[in-house]
Amino acid sequence: MRDEMAKLIDLSKCTGCRSCQVACKNWNSQPAVQTKNVGSYQNPQDLQHNTWTLIRFQEGVKENGDLEWIFRKDGCMHCTDASCVRVCPTGALSYGEMGAVRLNQDLCIGCKYCTIACPFNIPRYDRESEKTYKCTLCEDRITNNLVPACVKACPTGTLSWGTKEEMIKKGNERVKELVAMGYEDASLYGDKYVGGTHVMYVLTEKEGHYDRLVKSPSVPLSVKLWKNVAKPLGLFTMGAVIGAALLHYVIKGPKRPKGEEG
Repeated sequence: MRDEMAKLIDLSKCTGCRSCQVACKNWNSQPAVQTKNVGSYQNPQDLQHNTWTLIRFQEGVKENGDLEWIFRKDGCMHCTDASCVRVCPTGALSYGEMGAVRLNQDLCIGCKYCTIACPFNIPRYDRESEKTYKCTLCEDRITNNLVPACVKACPTGTLSWGTKEEMIKKGNERVKELVAMGYEDASLYGDKYVGGTHVMYVLTEKEGHYDRLVKSPSVPLSVKLWKNVAKPLGLFTMGAVIGAALLHYVIKGPKRPKGEEG
């Protein structure tokens, strides 16, 4: 059995160079996207069906009045308890042996349940193919003992790859270093949410400070009800209807149009 793997993203080291973003495009043969200048260095403006990794550029002002830049690599968190896997009606979303949440486009019917259920707002729907897409955690690479393309391309050591246990340990050690350096709000994000994610962040600011990074994410109650109550009940009801129809057929035979009786 293969080790459970994880990616650690140390935001204290990110310079916003976007090497990871380009590497993701190149490895997955995704085309460049034509964008417009909307007053931000962030490009494109959001994740898309053909953009699975995005560096978010967040501008702000510090308490002393200085300009603040925060860069964050955004993409699938590969949850251990993934809402998208829970709600997928066709099995298109599933868990890989090493921790990746897989999305099989051959099984995807474009229902968009996963785009609604994901607490991180990650899967993206493509109108042309009528299917959804997201980061694969480079499962084709990691199953062949290669690191994900984004990790390979990172020039600053922001991205690390290893067993999940190793990355949690490394993340906690880095948090201690940052606190000692004066980053009082530093923390490890992801190890305790939605069953523990296989992509984790070392944060220098409080969780709620980051654009589009959910504070204390969890599996929505509606998703839990769907998986544990509504879906099984629906299958039971469907089975009961089919069973009743078969029983009627056995006892009384096929229903005949009026006028054909006897």
